Amino acid sequence: MLLPALAAGIAVLWGFRPQALVGALLWRYRWTSLTFVLLIAVSVGIGVGLIAQERGLRKGTARAAEKFDLIVAAPGSEITMLFAAVYLQPSDVPLLSGAVYDEIASNEQVDLAAPIAFGDSYRDSPVIGTTAQFIGHLAGDLAEGRMFAGTLEAVAGSRVDLALGTSITPAHGVGDSAEEDAHAGHEITIVGKMPPTGSPWDRAILVPVESVWEVHGLAKGHAPEQKDQIGPPFDPDYFPGTPAILVRAEELWANYALRSEFTRSDTMAFFPGAVLAQLHALMGDIRQVMSVMAVLTQVLVAAGVLTGLIILSRLFARRLALLRALGAPRRFVFAVVWAYAATLIVTGSLAGLAVGWVAVRVISSVVTARTDILVTATLSWPEFHLIAAFVSLTVLLALLPAFMTMSRHIITDLRA
Repeated sequence: MLLPALAAGIAVLWGFRPQALVGALLWRYRWTSLTFVLLIAVSVGIGVGLIAQERGLRKGTARAAEKFDLIVAAPGSEITMLFAAVYLQPSDVPLLSGAVYDEIASNEQVDLAAPIAFGDSYRDSPVIGTTAQFIGHLAGDLAEGRMFAGTLEAVAGSRVDLALGTSITPAHGVGDSAEEDAHAGHEITIVGKMPPTGSPWDRAILVPVESVWEVHGLAKGHAPEQKDQIGPPFDPDYFPGTPAILVRAEELWANYALRSEFTRSDTMAFFPGAVLAQLHALMGDIRQVMSVMAVLTQVLVAAGVLTGLIILSRLFARRLALLRALGAPRRFVFAVVWAYAATLIVTGSLAGLAVGWVAVRVISSVVTARTDILVTATLSWPEFHLIAAFVSLTVLLALLPAFMTMSRHIITDLRA
C-alpha cells in the first residue's frame, strides 16, 4: 500500500536535494505546520483506535464466554439467555424443573451440570447461586480463602470490593428496583475470592444455589434428612427450579448430541459461542461501516489539509519565485512543495499511531469498566494498512498543490 507513495517520491525527488529548503519552510511556518500535523494525527489516531477497539471487544466477549460450553434453559430467546447466564444481565426468565435437571445431570455424557440461579444482588454485584464445581470450572483455584461450605458463605469475584470475612445481606432484585430489606436476617460471609476471569463474573458474588432457594423460602434441593448438604446430587422432588444450567461434556461430539437431545418443547439448548458468532457477524457489518466512516473522515481531513497547503503555498510563493528567478528549475520548485506536503502527511500519520495507541488504551479501559468484560485492544495489521492507504492517497493528492505552485507566474509573485 505504500508503493504508490514511494514511487511518487522517487519520481518527484529524482536528481534533487530539497531537504534544506523543506526544513527551512517547516521552521519558518512551524506553528502552521504543527497544526496540520496534529490535525492529521488526531484523524488517523481516532480512526484506527475505533477499528482496533471493535476487534478487541469481539475478542473480549469471546473470552468471557469460552467457559460456557452448553447452556440449557426454558424455551425462549437464546440471546436473552446468553446475556443473562454468561454476561449476567438482569432478565426475568422461566425456571427449569428438578426433573429436567436430574435428566441432564444423570446423562452418561455429562461431566458437569451446574445450576445458575440469579435475581438477587448486593450493591452493583449480582448474587448468583451455583455449585463449587462451577466455580472450579470457571476460574480454577481460588486466589484467596476457601470454597463455601454452607448456605451462609460466599465466594466473591476478583473485582468485588469486599474483604474476606465481610458479611453482607443480599437485596431481592437488581438495580434501582432491588428490595434492600427483603432478605433481612440472611447474612452471607465472604470466605473466598476468585482469580480474574476477564468476564462479568469478576464482579459477581457466588453462593451455593441452596442459599438462593433458602432465602426465598423454597426447598433446598435435598430431602429433609439431608438439610445440611450443599451441591449435587440434587433431589428432583425438592429442586425448586433454576433459570439456566451450564452443561459440559468430556467429548466435543457429546456436546452436540446433548444440544440435540435437549432442544425440545420444554427445554432450549444452545452453544453460547454460536450465538455470539451471530452477534459478531452483525458487528462485522458494523466494522465495515466504521471502516468506511474512518476512511471518509481521513479523506475529508486530507482534502482540508491539501486546501490548507494550497493556501499556505501562496504565503511562500514569493520565495519560490525568487528561487526560480535565480535559475532553479520548475521541477525543483515542484519537488520542494511536494516534499513539504509529504513531510507533513507522513509525520502526522506516524504521530497518529501514537494517538491511536493512547485512544485504544483509554477506550479499552472505559469499555472494560462499563461492561465488566476485559477488553485488551491493540493496533494490528488492519490499522497499519489503513494508515498506509491514507499516506499513499494523500501523498498522491499532494501533487496538486505542488503542480499549482510550479505553474505560477514568476513576475507576478515577485511583485506581490
